[in-house]
Amino acid sequence: MSTLRAGTHDMGVELITAISPHDLAELCEATNAAIIDGGGFGWVQSQDRAALARHFRGVLLVPDRTLFIARLDGIVVGSAQLVRPPRNNEAQAFAAQVTHAYIAPYARGFGLARQLIRRVEEHAAGIGLRVLNLDVRETQESAIALFEGLGYIRWGTHPAYARVDGRTVAGHFYHKLLEPGRGRSTDSLIGLR
Repeated sequence: MSTLRAGTHDMGVELITAISPHDLAELCEATNAAIIDGGGFGWVQSQDRAALARHFRGVLLVPDRTLFIARLDGIVVGSAQLVRPPRNNEAQAFAAQVTHAYIAPYARGFGLARQLIRRVEEHAAGIGLRVLNLDVRETQESAIALFEGLGYIRWGTHPAYARVDGRTVAGHFYHKLLEPGRGRSTDSLIGLR
């Protein structure tokens, strides 16, 4: 795919429960581009399309995972997953994890990553979640700037978080309180005030 130029672009984020073969192929391409660029996914080496397709088909089958895709000019260029705790974890039922959030390098710079995370947050708040957690490698400077710019609070750093290209890198852990929009703050609902 060629590099996109500045101008007016059609951007959108969708929560999906099924995916067409065409969209799946675009999603796999965007995922590999993000992996090769060093960000947004647990894999550090490019994967073949079959492995990525199996991964995303599996995500759609897991009841506690929600998959969001980002489009630029109709093309799937990124995704994020919202992972809720299993039903037997009532103590943490108010919180979820944002994971595998990325935009392919050829589609960055248009504000789509911010739109993607905002859509995940809106959905999470809408289903009653009050806390989002996420973690990111220290080498993913753009992702760190994005999350901190969106109000995520770094609460810790793990010095031996991941191995990338034969070296150990630290990882940062973040959380964000979501406001329910009905008068009482999240802090008061979960007992922080």
